[in-house]
Amino acid sequence: MSSIYHNIKTNTNFIPPTNWLQIKTIDMHTGGEALRVIVDGFPVLKGSSVLEFRRYCKEHYDDLRKLLMFEPRGHADMYGCLLLPPNDEKADFGIIFLHNNGYSTMCGHAIIAISTLAVNMKWISPREGDNVLKIDTPCGRISSYVHVKNGIVQHVRFHCVPSYVVGLDKTIILKDLGTITYDLAYGGAFYAYVDIDKNDFTFDLSSQHYQQLINIGMKIKNGIMSADNSIIHPYEKDLSFLYGTIFIDTKKQASGANSKNVCVFAEGEVDRCPTGSGVSGRMAIHKMRGDLDIGDIMTFESITGSVFKGSVVSEQLYSSFKSVIPQVEGTAYITGMQTFVFDPKDSIKNGFILR
Repeated sequence: MSSIYHNIKTNTNFIPPTNWLQIKTIDMHTGGEALRVIVDGFPVLKGSSVLEFRRYCKEHYDDLRKLLMFEPRGHADMYGCLLLPPNDEKADFGIIFLHNNGYSTMCGHAIIAISTLAVNMKWISPREGDNVLKIDTPCGRISSYVHVKNGIVQHVRFHCVPSYVVGLDKTIILKDLGTITYDLAYGGAFYAYVDIDKNDFTFDLSSQHYQQLINIGMKIKNGIMSADNSIIHPYEKDLSFLYGTIFIDTKKQASGANSKNVCVFAEGEVDRCPTGSGVSGRMAIHKMRGDLDIGDIMTFESITGSVFKGSVVSEQLYSSFKSVIPQVEGTAYITGMQTFVFDPKDSIKNGFILR
């Protein structure tokens, strides 16, 4: 055996210089949608609530968001989260969400993944059946139910914040696209729901039309943001923005799913899963349209073929909105453990994005 090859086989641990920043993560996916869970090395955030932590991170450590989400450590569609103290003792922990354009207000796929991780990492002492977690997110407190059988997580379902319809069959005229009909709803974040059968589109919601979905989804999002002044959260200014466009196909899918969701959000990211907060908003839409009643289950397929279950568990008044409490169910998996290092001499240490 050559001496160099011997060294290769025996020296497998790189020890960074002490002046290099190191951040440890556990990487996961929910229905194909990535989640990079930051578990160690991130600076302590100041604040007394998740929204305050989110603002502080945005103002002081946004460069670290970019380092972890952007290339060469991430990619244009990378997604992450940071775990934090809860708003009060009634919750178990807090969480903020990171992506290519900043910080989202709610993320269902992250809730499913982090709830799964809580069992796998023994952050909780799991029992057979449902294990309940109370998680403070920027949009409010989420109840998560991790179902365990023989010590193994089978699935996670969560109850989202009150979700409601802002308007049905709204229209906007856009250059090169003409009149677009959409529903506007909130499920922890605001989305424009665009039914491809109600609009004159020549594409379907398959991965074959990935780039087209991004281009048109962003045109619709930007157009609505400029023209629709009804995107106002009743209590929090920080939540009052349009997060994405969700293309929907209401026909039954080959997989047996009732419908299909493809969400284009942030700065042109495409959700690989059916979008938990997006399904929450759809529950409010379908309840208002009379398509389902409390307890009825609908299934939603994503661009990758993964499926979430959605239902309505209750109704309540939320400010002036007749809202629903949606339940969303899915599964998540660990894909790896990372220790990212940051060489201060690296000329592209701040990261970049190419599409």
